[in-house]
Amino acid sequence: MAVHESFLEYRGFRFLKAAGALVALSILLYVLYTPIGPHNGGTWLGYGLGTVGLVLIGWLTYLGVRKRQYDLGPVKLKAWVSAHVYLGLSLLVVGTLHTGFQFGWNVHTLAYALMVVVIASGIYGVYAYVRYPTLMTANRGGQTLDTMMRAVAELDRQCRDLAMGLGDEVARVVLDSQQNTVIGGNAWALLSGKVRGCPTGRAVTRVEELAKGTADATADRLAALLSLLRRKAGLLRRIRKDLQYRALMEVWLFVHVPLSVALLAALLVHVFAVFFYW
Repeated sequence: MAVHESFLEYRGFRFLKAAGALVALSILLYVLYTPIGPHNGGTWLGYGLGTVGLVLIGWLTYLGVRKRQYDLGPVKLKAWVSAHVYLGLSLLVVGTLHTGFQFGWNVHTLAYALMVVVIASGIYGVYAYVRYPTLMTANRGGQTLDTMMRAVAELDRQCRDLAMGLGDEVARVVLDSQQNTVIGGNAWALLSGKVRGCPTGRAVTRVEELAKGTADATADRLAALLSLLRRKAGLLRRIRKDLQYRALMEVWLFVHVPLSVALLAALLVHVFAVFFYW
């Protein structure tokens, strides 16, 4: 039986080992090298680490594009993602040692700061893609988002049929639940997975109140309606949670991608400034 291998474990952590070797070598050279004056990006080691960092950033940017192309196949895609993650993390050490811990209010530090933010957003991206798919599967309970949406529509139909003959107020809250319940919404609603004042929640509360003071056959119908509304409310919570997990998996890209482009631009300015002015 085949054993599932995640992109983090690819080929026995091949790219983790490669990144670890690069980090170890960079640290060793930094410790052994004694420049004239403090460590900085202008020494031969600083230039060497800077060149490695520049090549890594260019390659990782290409990897970010390449791994989104659908002709790779699952195995090769896993390899590219694994390389992107571990070599991206190694860049934090290589880039920091390149600076010699010399920072200031200039384009060089700006490039470094952008690099750190891009790496941090990438770390969150790895966390999101490892954690949230499992939570999505558990939340769906064997259903798809499409089947849950169809189930909500069917519950709306049943609620509407049951509400007939139960009075204007019941009809009003059921209609409000059907027409005004929002799934998704703005960015905050998607990321939080919550909607304040949900019409379906209000309908559940109101029908509960009406059912308490009612007897005979009407009470049975109200109880049946309440059961349907509660089922709908439960489905809505699961749908919103599913959309929340999706949003949390994708939101980091709105930071990672634009800042990666900004990082490349800052690096070009950084390199130009180094060779033109120094």
